Amino acid sequence: MMADNAVLEELDTEALTTGGWITLVWDDPVNLMPYVTYVFRSYFGFSREKAQRLMLLVHNEGRAAVAAGDRETMERHVSAMHAYGLQATVEAL
Repeated sequence: MMADNAVLEELDTEALTTGGWITLVWDDPVNLMPYVTYVFRSYFGFSREKAQRLMLLVHNEGRAAVAAGDRETMERHVSAMHAYGLQATVEAL
């Protein structure tokens, strides 16, 4: 399933054109919104505002693309999200 524009809106356009792969974080019934924001801030180093925008995409759209790049790096991000208890996958652009 190809990610739509709303899911990709937060990503750097250069990363999208050079990488070819994205990390998607999916909504789940377990993790609270402040926790998802915390994970995005602590792992990716996003500002509070960006982390909250991405968290709201996860909550409202069911998923958000949080990173773009080469496949190996995206798989590392997915593993990290799983370690935090979040559902995540890698998808080709």
